[in-house]
Amino acid sequence: GHTLSVALAPAPAPGPARASEMSGAKVKFKVTLTSDPKLPFRVINVPEEAPFTAVLKFAAEEFKVPAATSAIITNDGVGINPQQSAGNVFLKHGSELRLIPRDRVGHDHAW
Repeated sequence: GHTLSVALAPAPAPGPARASEMSGAKVKFKVTLTSDPKLPFRVINVPEEAPFTAVLKFAAEEFKVPAATSAIITNDGVGINPQQSAGNVFLKHGSELRLIPRDRVGHDHAW
């Protein structure tokens, strides 16, 4: 029988090249509740890969507001689509964010 010599590619060195692939890196957000005159804030540490919906949910729970009717916006008032990773939001918008409970704005109220 003939032996098969398989050239194994060297394992990629642990380095910044694959940092986005489950690197375990964390991003930190400072989320301020703007509907409260005291402007309380929470600092939230999450993995880069975490969905941003998790950040929204966590912040809402911390502030005792319903996540379903809350939104997170940047300090410039730009809305953030939660259907992306926390790392992506951090790169695009930075760490200073605001939580706005939208229930007061809803059109659900039958007057």
